[in-house]
Amino acid sequence: MKTLYKSGTIVDGSGNKPYVGDVLVENEKIIKVGSNLTDEADRIVDCTGLTVAPGFIDAHSHNDFFCDYDNAEVYFKSFIQQGITTQITGNCGFSPFGVASESKYKDKVGGGLFHTKNPTGFKEWTKRIENKLYVNVVPLIGHGTTRISLSGYDPAPLSKEQIAEEMKLVDEAMENGAFGGSFGFMYEPGMYSKKEELYAFASEIAKYDGIVTVHPRACSKVALGYPLISKPHIEIALDEVIDIMEKSKCRMEYSHLIFTGTSSWPSVEPMLKKFHDYKDKGYKIAYDNYSFTYGASVITIAMPVWYMAMTPEQKKKKSTIFKLKIMLNLTKVLLGIDFPDFTVAYIGPGYEKYEGRTVSDIAKEEGATEFDTYLKLVDLSNGQGRLYLGKYYNDEIINRLMTDDLSIFMTDAWIEESGTQNGSAFQCFPYFLVRAKQNNIPIEKVIRKMTGETADRFIIKERGYIKEGYYADLTIFDYNNIVIDTKVPDFTPKGIKYVVVNGTEVVDNEEYKTATPGKVVLKK
Repeated sequence: MKTLYKSGTIVDGSGNKPYVGDVLVENEKIIKVGSNLTDEADRIVDCTGLTVAPGFIDAHSHNDFFCDYDNAEVYFKSFIQQGITTQITGNCGFSPFGVASESKYKDKVGGGLFHTKNPTGFKEWTKRIENKLYVNVVPLIGHGTTRISLSGYDPAPLSKEQIAEEMKLVDEAMENGAFGGSFGFMYEPGMYSKKEELYAFASEIAKYDGIVTVHPRACSKVALGYPLISKPHIEIALDEVIDIMEKSKCRMEYSHLIFTGTSSWPSVEPMLKKFHDYKDKGYKIAYDNYSFTYGASVITIAMPVWYMAMTPEQKKKKSTIFKLKIMLNLTKVLLGIDFPDFTVAYIGPGYEKYEGRTVSDIAKEEGATEFDTYLKLVDLSNGQGRLYLGKYYNDEIINRLMTDDLSIFMTDAWIEESGTQNGSAFQCFPYFLVRAKQNNIPIEKVIRKMTGETADRFIIKERGYIKEGYYADLTIFDYNNIVIDTKVPDFTPKGIKYVVVNGTEVVDNEEYKTATPGKVVLKK
């Protein structure tokens, strides 16, 4: 079947100036790009007044864990409706593959955040999800998963023999088409790994010219695991990432560059300078970021480990409450966040009235202190609730990152089965477009970060550009009339007119159409 997208403003992913032209698609591929094309087509779509761009590439996703769910469409639909046609998965050390068939620890894959039906090796996973994908998936192998395969959550260092076994799991994925690997230094078991193991993993990925993405050990001025009296921990975390890059010679992607709490905001320029200094030295290092000023977190984010380990009786002691109050107040001051920045996403069945509201608002309504209210919410959820934590950035920082040469864009969001959703899962990329228009950032620069630059960075062939012979992944939108509502997280944005995945229209004039044209993209 041939489809001609006629008279649109083409922003081709290269960063070059937009131009008015036509795009002819036949089956899965773009077969011609030009002006006033007169080729016969089965369908002609008038794109006058619309922007025609390559399909948006989400540089950081966890949707690989949902690919083989019976109701997988639920987890992908909102990403498609915001223009995303490809997602880079396996981030933060988590992937649903990279597990030996004889492993005793398969139930731990996903670190408690994600769950997969049947953790396997890479090749078996790709076969299992074939013809089931709503978008294209670019897979990375998670270091946390490979370590779980060997020793679960055991904090003991891996032996040389175990590291060698871990590298066999990496090799199986890379030899069969994975694009790289990922670390998650804030999560079990990645947090326990010693440098010898980390260097080995990154070096093995580098042998295949793969990329390594890293969830750093700290995203704020103060974090666990570093000396209290030192330079900002978020900057120390970057130093650790750079050390691994230098030792392994790998291509490095610093995942979701955020600055949690106002106390970390002075680190923006020093960290950007370090990124650029190493780029200028010839290292391949860069980062990705959100469009929202908040992100998802567990409700116990501000709770010290010693408190969570106590029995219910111990937690109720006056001495415990007194100590906890001091610690929480200190934490808030050090981080530069406070209870008005804590928005409840989920507590549990029967407590829906708290969802979407800040701890401060709930405290005011119930006539309680913010501290007591927070404690109550933690207890009601048995420590399993979720928050959206504000002050990841401010608007000025996001605009600064949007115009930096080393940034690309991502969602790092997934659909929750209950509670308030993360706005990034619905509106992240349209929000970048809105920000670009508000701040007079050239559209071609923003689209490049969403498409061609991301494809280049991860070495994704034949995607990310509007070029003849490339796969027909397209996002067509009304740039002057993008509508979002950041106060309604699950709002479906307006203005994303057509979304095409491998030549199949999955959004037609803003109407979503069920289809599974996506592919597991394998590294060539």
